[in-house]
Amino acid sequence: MDLAYLWFFIVGFLFVGYFVLDGFDFGVGMSLPFLGKNDVSRRQIINTIGPVWDLNETWIIVAGACLFAAFPEWYATLFSGFYLALLLILLALILRGVSFEYRHQNDSLRWKRNFDRMIVIGSAVPAFLWGVAVANIVQGVPIDQEMEFTGSFLTLLNPYGLLGGLTTLLLFFTHGVYFVALKTDGQVHTDARALARRSGLLTIVVAAVFLVWTVVNAMAAGAPAIGLVIAMAAIAAVLLVASFIANVRDREGWAFGFGAGTIVTAVLALWFALFPNVMPSSTDPAYNMTIENSSSTDYTLTIMSWAALIFLPLVLAYQGWTYWVFRKRVTRGAIEKAELAEAH
Repeated sequence: MDLAYLWFFIVGFLFVGYFVLDGFDFGVGMSLPFLGKNDVSRRQIINTIGPVWDLNETWIIVAGACLFAAFPEWYATLFSGFYLALLLILLALILRGVSFEYRHQNDSLRWKRNFDRMIVIGSAVPAFLWGVAVANIVQGVPIDQEMEFTGSFLTLLNPYGLLGGLTTLLLFFTHGVYFVALKTDGQVHTDARALARRSGLLTIVVAAVFLVWTVVNAMAAGAPAIGLVIAMAAIAAVLLVASFIANVRDREGWAFGFGAGTIVTAVLALWFALFPNVMPSSTDPAYNMTIENSSSTDYTLTIMSWAALIFLPLVLAYQGWTYWVFRKRVTRGAIEKAELAEAH
């Protein structure tokens, strides 16, 4: 069973990576109506994530595959019970990806505006629904003794779940705006810093309420790792405030780094609140899905562990190299020069 516990945290690590990396992609997409004053500025914003958005998105594919292999019972209950929510997320991600690829295929302003709207929708829907889904997983959903979800999509739209969705929406939005400020120059950079100040304050208030509610729920449920839940929630709160202060002081690198740390520690707080369950049952605690009763065989987990040991460092190294190659700012001058070349 030691390997099952190990894989519970490996899956958690993959979700942390996904929320940090695709989280700022969502934020960049949602920022278009606020920062994209003209087509040049919109191209500048989109190009900040142009080389990396699809790489960031693969983290959720790997997380889903590992969940399927390591915890088949968890995967089956989660994907059947949350089917509509996950389908909406998938459709939104497809919409966003298509928009990135097709936006520049026509010079018509109307054409570009329509794809810009789809980028915003394709970013906001997953940012909100991922928070709803994770909050419900941690809080617990109706599950019977056969490990089957007995609720509906509306079951997920409870106050705690909706607050979780609003928290991730705002957190990813602010995280993305920090990234825009870090990667751009000129008016977009200035506007991004100002926007982050406004969204950062709202994010601090909403996230604080959600984290406190999470801690209270974990204490009421007698979570074994309650000390770690409180510690991670407190660190997340400190880092969120630190990111806001860094942005005010025009330290966009620190602001983005602290924002990323906020997401990491917030997700860890939720993961420790969930432990040792994988999906608590609100019907009867006896029906809780746990790490032990939802995991694959020890033989399967052993093979997976060797594969992870070999390939995970390679994936991380490749991702780090990609970010290093595309580390420079996306300047307005470069966009205008490219437009001039296209015109000729």
